[in-house]
Amino acid sequence: MISKIIKDFFLKRKVNKKLINYQLQVSFDKIVKVGVLIDGNYFTKQEELIKEIEKHGIAKENIEILSFINKNKKTLLEKFDYFFRKDISFGGLFKSERVTNFTDQSFDLLISYYDVQKPALLLVTKSSKAKFKVGFQTIDKRINHLSINSVAENYSEFISELFKYLKILKKI
Repeated sequence: MISKIIKDFFLKRKVNKKLINYQLQVSFDKIVKVGVLIDGNYFTKQEELIKEIEKHGIAKENIEILSFINKNKKTLLEKFDYFFRKDISFGGLFKSERVTNFTDQSFDLLISYYDVQKPALLLVTKSSKAKFKVGFQTIDKRINHLSINSVAENYSEFISELFKYLKILKKI
């Protein structure tokens, strides 16, 4: 328990340090490949979320999900990539190949689908090489290009709002 608190403290410091001089890069590319980062402890409707994204013209094979979970949830582990707190070192380095592969991919869009700030999720979002990052309004404004005011439980509203803005920005 104490080690989790200490690790979160160090990860928070690491994220804040990285965000001090962090500049979001602007991209005018169309959205084709989408990465979704989820807090799997609170949101378990990944398949419904994928279907909602597909309704807006993104092919299922171009959608990749990575979930952060605290405990071993067998139903989640069989279907989607995941990572644990132990997959990140105290220094903020990724030990898991799944996380490294996810952050190294050049997604056209990264959806940070979590509304509670957790150092592990913030670090993955910050480290991602995605060209356009979107998340909830409750998350640090320096990390995303676009923040949407919604709640995580209402995924269909979030996705429809997201695609409205993407059309306005001529990303789709």
